[in-house]
Amino acid sequence: MPVRNGLSVDVEDWFQVGAFETTIRREDWDGLARRVEANTDRVLDLFAQGGVQGTFFTLGWVAARHPALIRRIAEAGHEVASHGWDHARVFTLTPNGFREDLARARAALEDAAGVAVNGYRAPSFSIDRRTPWAHAVLAEAGYAYSSSIAPIAHDHYGWPDAARVPFRPLPDAGLIELPITIARVLGREVTAGGGFFRLLPQGVTDRAIRAANAGGEAGIFYFHPWEIDPGQPRVRNAPLKSRLRHYARLGAMAGKLRTLIAAHDWGRVDAVAAHAAERLA
Repeated sequence: MPVRNGLSVDVEDWFQVGAFETTIRREDWDGLARRVEANTDRVLDLFAQGGVQGTFFTLGWVAARHPALIRRIAEAGHEVASHGWDHARVFTLTPNGFREDLARARAALEDAAGVAVNGYRAPSFSIDRRTPWAHAVLAEAGYAYSSSIAPIAHDHYGWPDAARVPFRPLPDAGLIELPITIARVLGREVTAGGGFFRLLPQGVTDRAIRAANAGGEAGIFYFHPWEIDPGQPRVRNAPLKSRLRHYARLGAMAGKLRTLIAAHDWGRVDAVAAHAAERLA
């Protein structure tokens, strides 16, 4: 039986990304054109066409302003999970600040979706060696799993020496950590998803998913709704590297996603976590 991989979407708007966090102030967000609902609806249509279900790691900020969208995600059979409140990186928070962020986001998501939220992904994969307390806070809050670690070296995120397969980060708790799948290209390690998926040949991600499956592991793939929106506003005063990363090949993304969805067996991330928990029991 083929391994079912985790298909995930990090639901945030174009102005909430890490690349623009030093350019666009949070207090200005409500004055900007929101495109997240229309873009996420396009993702829902794309998944429906492909006959797959996935997990939507969603900001509480988005859920509070677009509750009907969150309800549609849940009603379509997808998992609603947390991406925190407003994309604050975990290593910028104190443990108490992280607790408050988790609670605020979960309340907004559960109110909108009408279902329990048991999964979490840190903004910008920001659980790393600087946050030794983060998994304990997640376990204390009752989360079943986290998918918050990118075991690579990168200028914006990464924990290179972290485990690359599912693991229990705490010996006395059931919490499962599902690291994002890693791909290799020209001797470099990159994440299987997001900007690397847009920029690199399709085969790079396909090989990473097949390699994980060959080892008996599920691949974990991610992308954002804004990545299928080539018409989004341009942030002209952002750093050049940020603009290149954010806007490159947006027009190609939807087609690449359709091909990827057709090429592998996909499902919700909570199912991957449940299977991992059984194996690690």
